[in-house]
Amino acid sequence: MFIYGKTSSNAIAVMSFLAEDPSRRVGSGEIASARKISRALTAKLLTQLAAAGLVHGQPGPGGGYTLAKPAKKICLLDIASLFEQTEPPSLCPFGHDWCGKGEPCPLHNMIAGMIDSNRDFMKKTSLAIFEGQQPRMPAKGSPVGTKIRFRKTPRTT
Repeated sequence: MFIYGKTSSNAIAVMSFLAEDPSRRVGSGEIASARKISRALTAKLLTQLAAAGLVHGQPGPGGGYTLAKPAKKICLLDIASLFEQTEPPSLCPFGHDWCGKGEPCPLHNMIAGMIDSNRDFMKKTSLAIFEGQQPRMPAKGSPVGTKIRFRKTPRTT
């Protein structure tokens, strides 16, 4: 199922930093430090984002990166689609060739709904949501960033 992976997550982190203040030009080192991503990865992502026309880079003193268009015109899907397969593989529990060839499996509509909902979220959420935001570090002991643990439920027969 397409949500988005680590590379897309890092690219969105880079773009969200640029969107916080679209009028400023920042270097890759500042972005890497702020988002806790390696400088090499940040530079690589910025190169790919620039090639896709999402960021503009200016070399030299006073140079740096800015968004190539207004934050409201760049959605999360624009970014993630550069790094992810956005068309989902068959997730049918009955096998690859079941759904779409006759009656759908019992989970088909639920899976399709989740995929559609995710795609809709990614399309409708623009970088404008980050404008004027300054991320706050979670307080020590905060549940942010902790793994969700699921309890095993007993199987019923």
